[in-house]
Amino acid sequence: MTLPQDSNLLSERPAKPKSGSGKTARTTGAERLRQLVRVDETPVGRGVFARRKLKAGMVLGEIQGEIFPVEPEDPSYCMELPSGRVLEPTAPLRFLNHSCDPNCELFYWFDEDGSLQEDRLWLQTIRSINAGDELLIDYCWPADAAIPCRCGVPGCRGWIVDPEELHLLASRERPQTTARDTGESVPQLPSDSSRS
Repeated sequence: MTLPQDSNLLSERPAKPKSGSGKTARTTGAERLRQLVRVDETPVGRGVFARRKLKAGMVLGEIQGEIFPVEPEDPSYCMELPSGRVLEPTAPLRFLNHSCDPNCELFYWFDEDGSLQEDRLWLQTIRSINAGDELLIDYCWPADAAIPCRCGVPGCRGWIVDPEELHLLASRERPQTTARDTGESVPQLPSDSSRS
């Protein structure tokens, strides 16, 4: 496999041996992820937070979970895979929230021969994240699945939607969003009715 950027973060790393044991423990990917992130409450439900400072371009780990051939009855947390199947992630990454200005991104894995591993999905940071900050991704939902966005960041699109499909929502009334941290109303960008 070709490892993206910080490949050493994905391999098992030896933990400090217990004093006197002379043995070295191995840390699994799931254990390493639990050392990096925690789940806590947010104004929109649960979210994933950094336990320590995370540098830009850091691969945090593989999104683990159950893979289904079709969307399950409640697809609330499902992520589409290139194979056409869907991944129902398990905690902690199940609780990644959306932002129109994300600090993390999902990516697919490519083998050394360039072939896509269709049922594997990974998470990496796209900028530095301070300890205590929430890890956020852009859901990039298709326009027909768009819902009002409550991320509250400057430049919020008003919808949880792929930026390239935002123009498809021009005829829909822009929702009034609320900033997640303050509860204050967030000004909306004007609709661009010239785009279709």
